[in-house]
Amino acid sequence: MASRLPRIAITMCLVTGLGLAAAADVSVVLTGAQEVPPVTTAARGTGVISIAADHSVTGTISTSGISGTMAHIHQAPAGKNGPIIIPLEKGADGKWSVPAGVKLTDAQYQSFESGDLYVNVHSDAHKGGEIRAQLKP
Repeated sequence: MASRLPRIAITMCLVTGLGLAAAADVSVVLTGAQEVPPVTTAARGTGVISIAADHSVTGTISTSGISGTMAHIHQAPAGKNGPIIIPLEKGADGKWSVPAGVKLTDAQYQSFESGDLYVNVHSDAHKGGEIRAQLKP
């Protein structure tokens, strides 16, 4: 019995450690009202962005009512605009995806934990962004 105890303890530590690396799945609803300045539009977007403890980022958003030209994850709090940190890849039917292998820096991850990252989609009519959602952990 004594020889089994260390294995059980090690296994429990490994399983607990895996739990710590779980991703934060952030559901988003993008609207024009969240843009800075606000945009009057019928366009919408929804999706999930996942940010893991190792700072890796995955996810997709789907848009409707907009002919998106670009989409990005930016670094700034709600009510402010900030620099692009992750350009999203355009797919078919209004879908945008985080490119494979993307990771946040330590500072960007801290911004995420503070709610200071957002995703937005740009259009020809609204080059600065037509719809937006803050990424709230």
